[in-house]
Amino acid sequence: METLITILIGVLVTVAVYLLLSRNLIRVILGSAILSHAIHLLIMTMGGLKKGDAPLLGENSNSYTDALPQALILTAIVISFAVTAFLLVLAYRIYKETGTDNLNELRGFNDE
Repeated sequence: METLITILIGVLVTVAVYLLLSRNLIRVILGSAILSHAIHLLIMTMGGLKKGDAPLLGENSNSYTDALPQALILTAIVISFAVTAFLLVLAYRIYKETGTDNLNELRGFNDE
């Protein structure tokens, strides 16, 4: 199972890098969102995909699951959602002001 998720992480990173290298501002924002999801999956996989009971002191159990990676990922999901929403609003404002979402035109470069 961890091998399959590792392959999925590689595919997501590949797609994210492809989108980040685009000239379109919306694609760059979507690439950063996909990259953040790939990192979330990476953290979850490195934390271990184990099954077990909650780590309570009074319980008699042989295996416990660590809740720290899940808590970190939940916090990271909320932060990445807020950053993505902010970037989408910023891209909309840039488009309304300049009339384009091409990054080369926004930088002032002429086409070669």
